[in-house]
Amino acid sequence: MNKKPKTAITPTRAEDYPEWYQQVIRAADLAETSPVRGCMVIKPWGYALWENMQRVLDRKFKQTGHQNAYFPLFIPMSFLEKEAQHVEGFAKECAVVTHHRLEPDPETGGLRPAGPLEEPLIVRPTSETIIGAMYSKWVQSYRDLPIKINQWANVVRWEMRTRLFLRTAEFLWQEGHTVHATKEEALEETYRMLDVYADFAENWMAMPVIRGEKTPLERFPGADITVSIEAMMQDRKALQAGTSHFLGQNFSQAQEIRFQDQNGQMAYAWTTSWGVSTRLIGAMIMTHADDDGMVVPPRLAPSHVVILPIYRDEQSRVQVLEYCNSLQQEIAGKVYAGRAIEVEIDDRDLRGGEKKWYHVKRGVPLRVEVGPKDIAGQAVFVARRDTGQQQSLPRAQFVEQLPQMLDAIQQNLYDRALAMQREHTHEITNEADFRALFTPKNPDRPEIHGGFAVAYFASEEALQPLLNELKVTIRCIPLEGNDQPGVCFYTGQPAQRRAVFAKAY
Repeated sequence: MNKKPKTAITPTRAEDYPEWYQQVIRAADLAETSPVRGCMVIKPWGYALWENMQRVLDRKFKQTGHQNAYFPLFIPMSFLEKEAQHVEGFAKECAVVTHHRLEPDPETGGLRPAGPLEEPLIVRPTSETIIGAMYSKWVQSYRDLPIKINQWANVVRWEMRTRLFLRTAEFLWQEGHTVHATKEEALEETYRMLDVYADFAENWMAMPVIRGEKTPLERFPGADITVSIEAMMQDRKALQAGTSHFLGQNFSQAQEIRFQDQNGQMAYAWTTSWGVSTRLIGAMIMTHADDDGMVVPPRLAPSHVVILPIYRDEQSRVQVLEYCNSLQQEIAGKVYAGRAIEVEIDDRDLRGGEKKWYHVKRGVPLRVEVGPKDIAGQAVFVARRDTGQQQSLPRAQFVEQLPQMLDAIQQNLYDRALAMQREHTHEITNEADFRALFTPKNPDRPEIHGGFAVAYFASEEALQPLLNELKVTIRCIPLEGNDQPGVCFYTGQPAQRRAVFAKAY
């Protein structure tokens, strides 16, 4: 009888994917729920991942001409009311402040709000309206344009069902907001920032994505065009990993962002907005983690290498630690992906196996064990987190080849995720196959259960009953490979475009 292999995470992905996800977060010490319902505490290892994401993205934003600024957390309710589609899209998610100050409550002995505000304030779910109000003051002439600003901030969306990193009442993000003199400039900006996100997802997160346009029913409230990057998680569901919006003149007209053009005529500006959030950490978990815990792409790893000293007595301890410290100093001079290689020594008073699994669960790319035998041979014992491969290497060779080893891990993670995406992406031409793909545990077609369906469609509205029944959404209309007409898989009518369909987070 074959015994089930032991894993650090229980249940496994195959047994209970949602619970596995929560257990990975707990085992890797990334975050935990807070006393405030729906909110999370991001712990140091998880926040270090976010800081590394910030660092890379912030550099990319500035390289494309953007500057950072900060705008208020509170938005007057009247600002949201000026853009009808926008307020309708976010109304149910808004947290509203109606009172100010606290005072003693003589009846209960506790505290109570002192008095109502003259106008309710919305805790920002997004900042188009408050930023637009400022832009209306800053923009007077075509010479003032373009304005290209990004802010790193927190936002609040009153979610009823929350999940760490993926959907919380408060989360961290960046939001870019730009103003342009022409439609063409604003459109160019919209797609430029989508490319920035796609490059980051694929080359830093090692997460393949599909770039595409959202259908009208899936657009950002108040946008003329929304484009997104869509990724496939290991349970074959889609995750929207970043969005960029061409807002047209909708917010300019609502917020009176007008300027005098080169002909002396007054014109409304064209605006964009775009953002990614701490949801990317959830995406990283569900793309790369395994049944032993987190697996971190080296380009974003808080620590690239952890050195584990192995010794039996005080004499060997001194010798081993001296070797480990000199190895750490030698590695620290190396550069990988634009920053010094981060290496730590774990000399805590714990059993060797306990320390090993601590770093396995956190997803550190490389573990290096050093004991007296390694010192005698001027060697190190190296283990890769992505493959589990272990080998003894000469110390000099390891130090010399370390950047290449990290690159190999990064590439392997991307290749593995891409292979999965391709394996579970299906061309669908009829309703029966569509239903089979999205019917859970379908005994008739187990080989194609779940994933992405790529299919022609004629009418988004006509598809809604089927999509609602199967709990499937149109993720996007791919920007590539949509140059030939076809036949709608559902109605049989002529169709001009294909879309990616999937169950999603």
